Amino acid sequence: MGFFVKFWGTRGSIPTPGPHTRKYGGNTSCVEVRVDNALFICDGGTGLRELGLDLMRRGQKNLNGHFLFSHTHWDHIQGFPFFVPVYIPGNTFTVYGTQDGDRRIHELLSGQMRSDYFPVNFADLRASIVASDLGPADRTIEGVRVRCLEQQHPGRSFAFSFEAMGHKVVYATDSEIDLLFPNPEDVTKNLDRPRPIPASHLEFCQGADLLIADAQYTDREYITKIGWGHARCSTVTDLAVQAGVKQLALYHHDPMQSDEDMEAKLGMCRQRAAAFGSKVVVFGAREGMELRIN
Repeated sequence: MGFFVKFWGTRGSIPTPGPHTRKYGGNTSCVEVRVDNALFICDGGTGLRELGLDLMRRGQKNLNGHFLFSHTHWDHIQGFPFFVPVYIPGNTFTVYGTQDGDRRIHELLSGQMRSDYFPVNFADLRASIVASDLGPADRTIEGVRVRCLEQQHPGRSFAFSFEAMGHKVVYATDSEIDLLFPNPEDVTKNLDRPRPIPASHLEFCQGADLLIADAQYTDREYITKIGWGHARCSTVTDLAVQAGVKQLALYHHDPMQSDEDMEAKLGMCRQRAAAFGSKVVVFGAREGMELRIN
């Protein structure tokens, strides 16, 4: 009973296999969220292939899953054609848009499987791939309240929250919160001060048991990446602290960051949270990591 979360892909931008990313992983974005028997899949990067193989090993027949894509940049959809369960008759997967009548993501998944890009056509998939949406505000899916929040990112992206049985998990990747500050230059002058997190983001994440958040850059790295669509890890830490989040998973690791770089970034975020008197548990998302929230 309760929530089960597993990280299948934690890297951003491009897969980075190799000895320097062995601990935190090199597959791109994909997170499995289960609430009892309900299966939600957040993003379909290369980690989705591994999730598909694992679902096949579980031997469950007539799978029913729900796809929620933060956006359709390549590192968030490139695993879909390699997701074995969509080739199995009897399985059903629903792809949700974020607005009433929104079928854009379903169409883009189909488009990336045209013969120009991939040898197998979308029409050849044997599972049922259904287009749906979250409606004008939110939607209850298999007893789970699912909400979305538009984020700052080139081409738009969306965060998702899952609420059931008094618990809450938030998936919020590819979000440049730093561009939403009313006076960004004031933040730059004193990086040790708490960041002015937008009220919309605080409300969305408020009291979450787990926040999975884009924390791609350090303060130093961000200076040359402004406008690229990703957050400073320090800003995401402030979001978690101010929203009263219980656990923060640093996510969407930069392809240039090794495991050692990740450890250093994690240490900085933990020190920052402690300096603000917060008890939030901060950790780096790792491929294969499993969490249970009861």
